[in-house]
Amino acid sequence: MVEVRIAIAGAGSVGRSIATELAGNGHDVLLIDRDTRAIGVDDLPQVEWLLADACELATLEDARLGGFDVVIAASSDDKVNLVVSLLAKTEFAVPRVIARINDPVNEWLFNESWGVDLAVSPPRLIADLVEGAADEDLDDEGTLPPLPGAEIAESVLHAASPFVGGPERDLTRALPEGVALVAVLGSGGVRPPDPEQTLSVGATVVFLAEQEALGSLERVLGPVDGEDDSEG
Repeated sequence: MVEVRIAIAGAGSVGRSIATELAGNGHDVLLIDRDTRAIGVDDLPQVEWLLADACELATLEDARLGGFDVVIAASSDDKVNLVVSLLAKTEFAVPRVIARINDPVNEWLFNESWGVDLAVSPPRLIADLVEGAADEDLDDEGTLPPLPGAEIAESVLHAASPFVGGPERDLTRALPEGVALVAVLGSGGVRPPDPEQTLSVGATVVFLAEQEALGSLERVLGPVDGEDDSEG
């Protein structure tokens, strides 16, 4: 495998998950975040860290962004991801720019005019996965019926998790009633559940859960949430 230099703006759950998998595959990874709470040198010792604002041109110059093969704008703020993408492409001519879309309403902005080569929208992908999860449950219009009281929750698998290194079916068997695994987010993007797949450190697991089941889910996994609040 050819080693690729990858810079990731945003060290929240998504950015850290991507960094973990890419570094584990032997790539050279730099994580950039301005929030000291997001910096976890001990958690990801194989990743290089830069505590700075990825929207600042001087920061990207210090990082020598022009020497990277790929830039991933993975913060939880669409404005940040657009600015990082534009600077990466126009100021540093990065060959491949990938951007995370947090709000599907903003999808129309994530295109070549903003320097984006590939845009990934986890909310849209997860919604598509949920709507296509069970054809037998589709209504006359081809969508799933409403799910009253249901929420989407996510959790990043850390090294101490009993599910890391084991097949996905071990996790699904441990889930409380009222919770379903709907997607797993890693460096390859969002994929549907697969009981035979091995769960890795840093993977983000996404669930559809009844509100009253969230407490039980936290007892199985630790704290779960729907958004990481780190920005580039």
